[in-house]
Amino acid sequence: MNDKILGIDLGTTHSAVAVVDAGFPLILADRDGNRLTPSVVHYPEGGGEPKVGHEALRLRSTAPKLMGESSVRPESVSAAVLAHLKRVAESAMEASLDRAVITVPAYFNDAQRQATLEAGRQAGLKVERIIHEPTAAALAYGLHRLKESSRIAVYDLGGGTFDITILEMVDGVFRVLATHGHTRLGGHDIDQSIVEHFLEQEELQKSKKELLQSPETMAKLRAAAEQAKKTLSQELETWIQIPFLTQSLHMRFPFHRETLEKLAAPWIDCTRECCLRAMHDANVESQELDQVVLVGGQTRMPMVRERVGDFFQCSDFEETRGNIRLGQDFHAQKGPTLNVGQHPDEAIALGAAIQGAMLSGSLEHMTLLDVTPLSLGLETFGGLMNVLIPRNSTIPLKAGEVFTTAVDNQREILIHVLQGEREKASDNWSLGRFVVPFEPSPKGVPRVGVQFEIDANGILHVLARNLHTGEEQVLEIQSAIDVTNQQVTEMVESSLEHALEDMDSRHWIEQKLKADQLTQAAQSSLVHASGLISTEEREAIEQKISLIRQIIGSENTESRTGDTDRLKQGIHELDEATQELAAGLMQEMTTKLNHLP
Repeated sequence: MNDKILGIDLGTTHSAVAVVDAGFPLILADRDGNRLTPSVVHYPEGGGEPKVGHEALRLRSTAPKLMGESSVRPESVSAAVLAHLKRVAESAMEASLDRAVITVPAYFNDAQRQATLEAGRQAGLKVERIIHEPTAAALAYGLHRLKESSRIAVYDLGGGTFDITILEMVDGVFRVLATHGHTRLGGHDIDQSIVEHFLEQEELQKSKKELLQSPETMAKLRAAAEQAKKTLSQELETWIQIPFLTQSLHMRFPFHRETLEKLAAPWIDCTRECCLRAMHDANVESQELDQVVLVGGQTRMPMVRERVGDFFQCSDFEETRGNIRLGQDFHAQKGPTLNVGQHPDEAIALGAAIQGAMLSGSLEHMTLLDVTPLSLGLETFGGLMNVLIPRNSTIPLKAGEVFTTAVDNQREILIHVLQGEREKASDNWSLGRFVVPFEPSPKGVPRVGVQFEIDANGILHVLARNLHTGEEQVLEIQSAIDVTNQQVTEMVESSLEHALEDMDSRHWIEQKLKADQLTQAAQSSLVHASGLISTEEREAIEQKISLIRQIIGSENTESRTGDTDRLKQGIHELDEATQELAAGLMQEMTTKLNHLP
């Protein structure tokens, strides 16, 4: 009999399932490597099994009216999502699993909790316990190990709801002092504001009425809004591009973080009153809080972190992947730490899994033995290091990603394992390498799942699986943890000393890869462009391609900042120059498809 108890975060936007395995919690991914499941259920018009998650989401633009039909009871929708998560877990763990801890918002009443229990029963789960989402988040952050009488605020801003909860730890148990929130405020509201901004653009205004009446078109706009929001959490500018938004309308214009923040500010500021009311009801001043924990995908936005720091008069923020104080002073006076160290979408499921392990007794003998002294990762295309396990991560642990090919007809992928803190692979330590072969295919088709696992003895196991054939290779590395303090110090100091030039190199390489792909695509398109563009347009495109290649071939290797900016501008100009060509090729392809028998 399997005594593992699943931890499930049944969210309004995304759901996740986790388990404690060999003494440490991990999120379980589906066969495609997805760790989060969209909380979307599609009921086929003619009956049959409902589609759940990513499969249902892909149907959004083709049958949007069938998503979450009002005639379907909420617990039935929840049951479908829970049953899917159960299957994901059983496939990942290769075992039958039917016990679970499920999280609910702190403000849920008894009827809503009973509905969650009923949904679990319908999904074939024995629900061992229903716990508050804030309590689960606190467990995931390891806050149950804080001193007694610690007070914590959990700020949870997700896709559809917002909650703020003040917790106090008494006798090792978290007690809710106060909770407030909005059941209809979240990232979706920001997405809608972005869509409305899109519709005010000059090229869309004339067709606004028709666009609003088309569910398929609005689904495309919402998807573009959500992706732009995610991109602008990392970048200052992005381009909104939807070819064939309608049969005759192509959408393309720039979108800046500054604009996004203006659109998002009213929604984020709405959460401030809830925060103040929760502190008032809990009879707690911000200075009396130990930490403010951020949960929910929307808290990735830099603006959200800044505003929450102001709401609670935080003194600094902490990234608990390494328990490193990053030294960003929000206020001169001492206030709580703003804790952003866990994955905001995964923390609640991980906490539920920890609660489940406590109930089953499997955490009684758990010992956290060590931490990773330096980051561990892989060399990726372009000679960069992709970090899978950041330095100072507590072991044992697992982490993984799915990789694919960068060129057509590639026959293998090199798995080159690295350790260090530098951006370029060549500046880090090589721990080992091996090759995963596969049949030649177009770029992006082959997929290789790579998992790093550091066991309780500090040994790194690197597993690579060809996701098409299921073939696996494992590399065991003894030296991943066994490095001297002097080596760690030298590597960290080197990363700080070269931080600016390393980032210059990374930005240059990333832009160069993007430029290579674009020039190759443009050159290939010109071969098929006969009759689609004028001689002048062809010459303009060829000139832009030549300019980009000149920049790439420049000899200035000491500082790439200027070249990176020139290359970025060249990419933008080539993209502009090829718009008519791309539209013509697309129209030609559509015409051919329409004439197929």
